Amino acid sequence: MFYLPKSDNVYLLEGEYSSLIVLLSIVIACLAAYTALSMNERIQQNSFFNRNVWLTLASFAMGLGIWSMHFIGMSALKLPVSMEYDLVTTIISIFPAGFASYLAFYIANKKTKSQWSYIISGIIMGLGISSMHYVGMSAMKMEAQYIYRPWIFTASIVVAIVVSYVALFIFSTMQRLIKNQIVKIITSIIMGLAVASMHYTGMSAVIFYTDVSIPSSHMHQMDFTLLIVCITVGITITFAFSGLSSLLDRYVEYRLNYFDALTILPNRRQFEKKLNSSISKGSLAIIHLHGLEKWNSGYGYSFGDRIIRDVSETIIGLKPEMAELYRIEGNRFAILTVTQSYKDFKASMEKVTSSLMNPVVIDNQQLVVEVVCSLSTCSDENESKQLFANAMAVLQHSSLEYKHQVIEYDPSIHKYSFEKGIIQDIEKAMEEDELYIVYQPKVGSEKESLGAEALLRWNHPVHGFISPGLFIPLLEENGKIIDVTDWIIEKVCEQMSHWVSEGYPIKGVSINIPGQYITSQRLMDVLKDSVAKYGIDSHQLELEITETSVINNIENAIISIGEFRKFGFNIALDDFGTGLSSLSYLKRLPITTVKIDKSFVDGVPESEKDSAIIKAIIVLCHSLNMKVVIEGVETEEQIAFLTCMPEKPGIQGYYYSPPLKKDDFVKWIEDFNQIEKVVN
Repeated sequence: MFYLPKSDNVYLLEGEYSSLIVLLSIVIACLAAYTALSMNERIQQNSFFNRNVWLTLASFAMGLGIWSMHFIGMSALKLPVSMEYDLVTTIISIFPAGFASYLAFYIANKKTKSQWSYIISGIIMGLGISSMHYVGMSAMKMEAQYIYRPWIFTASIVVAIVVSYVALFIFSTMQRLIKNQIVKIITSIIMGLAVASMHYTGMSAVIFYTDVSIPSSHMHQMDFTLLIVCITVGITITFAFSGLSSLLDRYVEYRLNYFDALTILPNRRQFEKKLNSSISKGSLAIIHLHGLEKWNSGYGYSFGDRIIRDVSETIIGLKPEMAELYRIEGNRFAILTVTQSYKDFKASMEKVTSSLMNPVVIDNQQLVVEVVCSLSTCSDENESKQLFANAMAVLQHSSLEYKHQVIEYDPSIHKYSFEKGIIQDIEKAMEEDELYIVYQPKVGSEKESLGAEALLRWNHPVHGFISPGLFIPLLEENGKIIDVTDWIIEKVCEQMSHWVSEGYPIKGVSINIPGQYITSQRLMDVLKDSVAKYGIDSHQLELEITETSVINNIENAIISIGEFRKFGFNIALDDFGTGLSSLSYLKRLPITTVKIDKSFVDGVPESEKDSAIIKAIIVLCHSLNMKVVIEGVETEEQIAFLTCMPEKPGIQGYYYSPPLKKDDFVKWIEDFNQIEKVVN
């Protein structure tokens, strides 16, 4: 293995390499590394496929790349003897490479790692790659024999181990940067070159010889046609499966985000998106199912699900053809039309409610579902913004009865009653914790947590969940929002104190401050008292103010914001770009963060104008030493566009997480920061 035979009839053979095939082998290794890195990303994401599927695919792609690089590299060698390969041994040699790659990805994606785990895994992986190389070498069949130079042979194994250690380190520490295409490409090139260096170091250890003199005028190469076909098919299948599964994941994610799993109808998110798409006229009906809880508690949730499916099928069969049906809550359906006349739409809804009076039979139980239908309409874009609120006001009126009626919105009855009830109930809601706070994470461009925004929710004992879009404007109009803001500040400070004492990695929380309250001394007093009472750092709180609330009182706002900054609070300018005077006042306000409104990112990256505006705003803010957070980010394409910019903005939106209750938020942020903990 290491020594030439002691004979006078030993003739050394000199080989030559085809530069083009050598280059091809290195390209194959780099492409395999890139493919493996791309699949490894999917392990970190929520996916329709189990993470073990992606782990196996990433390992297969990397193992196939290492193996392919080896045999293509071998085919680059020309010797003055004919050469073939043993197919069985060649196939066997892929297993050490696959095992080594699987180990690399398995270690890289573990939540807890140490230097010893890197070292041990590096040794095992290096030995696996070396085994693949030298088993592959034994597959060569030729009219010559070969031995290895001991020191170079040893060096090739050391190179494989070092390369494996480096690869593991790259996989583990670069996870949060790997979405950046430039970083991914550079990493792939480094790994491809590392694998190639091991191969050609090992090849340089080989000495070919024969016992007869062979003229070197005719050089031969192995015929790797069959092997190359197999490699091509394997790589093509891997790419195809990755692409198809990626499309399937996107489709599944879209269905989960925008469709109800039980009825397969569009859900509340899609309904709200439709309402916000500048409807100029239309009519809305909301069908409310009453008493569903008693069926769930008496017969089980599967029984209640069958009721909902039966009702949805009835509505689908009787709704106007052009009307759109949504399931917006557990016991509510919304029907929206922008083409049908209000009179015809009302007649259709009366048919639906009349049909729902007929008993349904489920598991030999005959029952009548109690329902009511609220109806509202609009004739211009301004009224359309109230379309949903008006329909809900009907359902939240105290005189409502569930007798299969269609009740039209009447502002003289429903608006006053609903507003009055909300205002009367708000004190009780704060005292009895009907109000609660959810936290939506904010994520840095390097995938580090930037904290969260505190958002208010209300679970009313009678009306159920009330949308913030309904009750917050009412609180503002009736002067109650100040008291509620004080309540939010205290609750957030109390929660922050708990998180700090428990050692949770929460960087900070932002709180929305309404209107002119930013210039009130009362706000400063409440903030000072709360941070002192709960012993938290003022830097952990960020006050979010809207630009429209300060531009009308700019001088006092500048003074007040300056005072908050002196005390250590951060200030964010929310909904940036929606007002008229943002740029003229931006440099004068001593703010720390600018939050770019969702409307600016909705068209990114498809819209060149929207993309250019986003870039210009981010560059401007960074030139003024202000942080930037983009709101409403929902798609992978938006993430790719934003993270590739030289000036890195923070990101907030459903792509990373919806608003979460406090315990769910802690779990989310601990999982999200796990990789960062390992790196640090």
